[in-house]
Amino acid sequence: MDLLSAGTFVGAGSFCCRSCGYVLTLSSLDTLTDCPGCGGSDFVRASLFSAEPQSAGQETARHGGMLSEPAPSDRAAQLASAREQIEQPGEYLCFDEGGESHTVALTREWTRIGRSLAADVRFDDPTVSRRHALIVRQPDGARVLDDRSLNGVFVNGERVEGRLLADGDEIIVGRYRLSFLVVTPEPSAGAGGAGSVSLHGAG
Repeated sequence: MDLLSAGTFVGAGSFCCRSCGYVLTLSSLDTLTDCPGCGGSDFVRASLFSAEPQSAGQETARHGGMLSEPAPSDRAAQLASAREQIEQPGEYLCFDEGGESHTVALTREWTRIGRSLAADVRFDDPTVSRRHALIVRQPDGARVLDDRSLNGVFVNGERVEGRLLADGDEIIVGRYRLSFLVVTPEPSAGAGGAGSVSLHGAG
């Protein structure tokens, strides 16, 4: 077993925390950091396809060898709050980072998610690949694609290569949870539909 410590240059690959099982995915230029899950510094080189939980009683969800935090219990309230902040109809990604809520309008055919500086939605985190996921807007709707990531892309807890998205779907990219929202105009009950327009979720 190849034992490694935080702060060392270890090359590209995935590395599993010996304390909690959290998996970090690094590129060839990254240095191994302390574990984001428990702060530990002891790691072993890991396989995303064969990693096993460290203990039978572990409650944290494991996705394809990567650990992710449980979904927040108030997710419905978070989605409702995000909808209230949106002023224009359209398709959006909503997520929390650094204690702040972010909403990104999907206005182009392709939206890139990853750790690269070229990403449209960028997460500077070792659990996120440089090219992690793509959101593609097509006539039949928006679709998420795995952009050859190491840790995978998950929709509502299921690992996917590609998936047509529905309003309210949760996308997991590394340790981040993004919500896909569709806001459509709803005509008021005026004559001929004229008058003010309110927004509501699709479906």
